[in-house]
Amino acid sequence: KEYGILNGTALTDTISTDCFLKDFQLTYSTLFSGVRHDSGDPFVWGEKMIEHYKSLGIDPATKTLLFSDSLDFETADRIYKTFAGRAKVAFGIGTYISNDTDVEALNIVMKTTKCNGMDVAKISDVDGKSMCKNPEYVDYLMRCIKWRMEHDK
Repeated sequence: KEYGILNGTALTDTISTDCFLKDFQLTYSTLFSGVRHDSGDPFVWGEKMIEHYKSLGIDPATKTLLFSDSLDFETADRIYKTFAGRAKVAFGIGTYISNDTDVEALNIVMKTTKCNGMDVAKISDVDGKSMCKNPEYVDYLMRCIKWRMEHDK
């Protein structure tokens, strides 16, 4: 099932944030309530999202920036102080809160690798967070993304 805008929050780094933003134009940027950060520098990403909304004539203060990558309370506080009043700020702090023992976190993440017999890939903004079992498919996607970034102005 596809949720479309009913989910409300778009994940930006499934094909790299820069490529994602080429499709996240006025219609989607208006319909989705916000975007979710899942890799890379949260401050750089937040500024990029605010500028993207502004470039479309959308007031970023009406949109949610959801931060969820390797957060602790100190980082969340710095992020909040940076973006509060400029956008709605929300957090997903999972491992840090749920693993407050001396045992190292397992860092288990489940990702789809095939759907209806077809390969599925996540092309993250950060090396090591991308996911696909078929290196040829990843190579193909990377060539497509590179071409689009170079030719689709």
